[in-house]
Amino acid sequence: MNFISYYNHPKNFRFDSFKFALDEAYKRNHKILVETGVSRGKQKLLFFVKKNWNDGMSTMIFSDYAQFINGHLYTCDISKENLDNARKFVRKNKNHVTFVKDDSVNFLKNFDKKIDFLYLDSLDGFYKNSSEHQLNEIKFAIDKLHEKSLVLLDDKGQKTNLSIKFMIERKFKVINETKNQVLLSF
Repeated sequence: MNFISYYNHPKNFRFDSFKFALDEAYKRNHKILVETGVSRGKQKLLFFVKKNWNDGMSTMIFSDYAQFINGHLYTCDISKENLDNARKFVRKNKNHVTFVKDDSVNFLKNFDKKIDFLYLDSLDGFYKNSSEHQLNEIKFAIDKLHEKSLVLLDDKGQKTNLSIKFMIERKFKVINETKNQVLLSF
């Protein structure tokens, strides 16, 4: 998985967490990845968007992984602008990515496949109802997970408290934790 080293950028403070999670996903032969909230990038000048390393660049990382293992990334965002920006970032992997414009809770409620790897990063943690939103995401996704699934939660401490409690009550275990993210599995 040499592609991952590209993302080891000084501003990508989520890199170690993503690397650990994808190494674990690879060991588990994960092929179906689901992400809520795409990499948005930063507006530069009028029409150009550049990478935002503080954003983590998850959509790019996951699309590279999907291409590497011949899997598929399903990614959802409520913003057409965010989706358009993310599409530009992953052009080379477009055959391995499906973009969906929808509220993440509704998207997960209607998702009709088993999920190997789930990344919950919609609705930034500083919003008032972000914890409740992430909890609702996992509630609608939980029946699509299996015994080898991984769930990576972003914005630890801002929006993860309710979802972590919910998952631990359902026999999930924390297998990696950083300042910003928590990775869980059965």
